[in-house]
Amino acid sequence: MSPKNPSRIGSQSRAPALIFAALGDATRLRLVARLCGGEPRSISDLTRGSRLTRQAITKHLSVLQNAGVVCRFRSGRHSLFKFHPQPIDALRDYLDFVSEQWDHALARLKSLVER
Repeated sequence: MSPKNPSRIGSQSRAPALIFAALGDATRLRLVARLCGGEPRSISDLTRGSRLTRQAITKHLSVLQNAGVVCRFRSGRHSLFKFHPQPIDALRDYLDFVSEQWDHALARLKSLVER
C-alpha cells in the first residue's frame, strides 16, 4: 500500500522531527488529546484539572503551535486553541512510506537468505 502523498511531509507540512519532538512530551500529548474533541479551548480551560501553571501550559501550546499541531486564534479577549490534524496525517503518510520501504528491504533480504 503506497502512502497518499509522502512528499507533503517536506513541502506542505512541518519537518517530521519537529512534529515528533512536539508530540514527544507527555504533557503535550495530553493537551492534544484534550483538543481532539473539536471544540476550541482556552488556556484557562486547558489548565483546569492540571497541576501546571497557565505559563507552563502556554509554553507547551507554543511548541505544539510551532509544529503546526494546534492553531491559535482570538475570540474577544481570549486566546483559543484548536487541534490541527494535517501534520499528524502527514506523519502517518511518512510512517507508511518508511514502513513500506522496510517491508521491501526485508523481502529482498529474505529472498537472498533463502537462496
